[in-house]
Amino acid sequence: MAHIRAMGIKSLAETFRYFSAGTPILESSLCLWLLNPKRPLLAEKFPVFCIQRASVWSMKKDPALEQALKRNQRWTVNNQLKNIILRCPGQAVSVKSLQKKAKNVGFQGNVLNWIKKYPCFFEIYTHDLEVWCKFTKKMDLLIEEEEDVKEQQEPALAERLAKILMLTCRRRLNILKFNELRKSFGLPDDYVLSIVLKYPEHFKVNDYNGKRKNLEIELISWNPSLAVSVVERKAEERAKLTGGKPVPVFENWLPEHWKKSVERFIKFQEIPYISPYARGEGLEEDSEQLEKRAVGVIHELLSLTLWKKMSIAKLVKFQREFRFPDNLAFLLLRHPAIFYVSNKNDIHTVLLRDGYVESELVEKDPLVVVKEKFRELMQEGRYEYTERRRIANLEKRKANRPLWKMNNDVKRSREIVEPSNCVEGKETKSKEEAGKKLQKESKENRYQEEARKRFKEAMSSSGIFNR
Repeated sequence: MAHIRAMGIKSLAETFRYFSAGTPILESSLCLWLLNPKRPLLAEKFPVFCIQRASVWSMKKDPALEQALKRNQRWTVNNQLKNIILRCPGQAVSVKSLQKKAKNVGFQGNVLNWIKKYPCFFEIYTHDLEVWCKFTKKMDLLIEEEEDVKEQQEPALAERLAKILMLTCRRRLNILKFNELRKSFGLPDDYVLSIVLKYPEHFKVNDYNGKRKNLEIELISWNPSLAVSVVERKAEERAKLTGGKPVPVFENWLPEHWKKSVERFIKFQEIPYISPYARGEGLEEDSEQLEKRAVGVIHELLSLTLWKKMSIAKLVKFQREFRFPDNLAFLLLRHPAIFYVSNKNDIHTVLLRDGYVESELVEKDPLVVVKEKFRELMQEGRYEYTERRRIANLEKRKANRPLWKMNNDVKRSREIVEPSNCVEGKETKSKEEAGKKLQKESKENRYQEEARKRFKEAMSSSGIFNR
């Protein structure tokens, strides 16, 4: 129910208005719900349940983008375990302690079984009659490389944080609230110390009443060179090639057979582009211009992330700061040419379509390149683990195989390996057995013929045949 409220659904009428607009959502489940004779009673008692059953989150699946989301799933779990071990003294932790700490970050399952699947990541050993875990040498080298890249990218991360604050209405963000988005933008855990306080000419920390939950980051200097969106930059690049004026427009990534969606996108393009860095104070609520600006802000935010994607539930929490409309989820679904909405693993995520070609990123941040090396090491360990399991299962099957089956296997192997002289000896042996069989059959035939003669003689002597 929480994510239904996050969509901004206030009434059933709003849902019906949305579907009547011809949005690219699968309407079959909604039609079945409307045709249900028990619908009025259900709608009165469980309106939220009925809306949830209406598949308002559905969008036609894009296999390439779904593959991109699947690729990041296992790395997310290992990255959380990596961060836990890095905080431990000596970068080593007992598996029992790791299990407790992993539950705090939402990990479900047996940690020992999980880390065994990635022997290139984690090394397991015994200390004081207890199982412990630490990083392998390959993992240590990659962690050092990641730290070096973070140090080199520090000025770029400071510019990224400044652009995020420039997109907000008040040029400030709550620190505790922004920590939920920090990882998406590649900012380190200590970004307040390493970036905010290191650049006092750009940022400052506001402490209103001495409470940690009220701490805010504020942008104190506006840099006009940073107030250029990705859409505007691409328009300038196109203008240099063609020699015309730069016209900022969104790119269409839909196939031609999506005719209705393409027509709506062309109509949407006719609305003048509004820079996401503009305050937009004079725009009316629920107007086309405000929607155009909101789409531009979301597009710019996603382009600043490492993987060009973000959780919709996290975006909704910043509705007031970025001046998003109430029905943010419907806004994203209304523009399938720009955004792709996925509900993989029951996590509703929005991806930037022009950030990907098939399942690969168009532009890879240096931090993404390092993280892909982590993923390659993870896959290497996964392959090693599966090979070990396969060999162990084969040995287990051989050990549990019945004796008569093993003897048959030995006989078959001998038949394959037998030399030619053994085969010739077998052929002569088989010929002798065939001859003995013929002799035996001939003896039986002679015995039967003699028995028939004696029977006829006995019957003839009794006079039965004479009658």
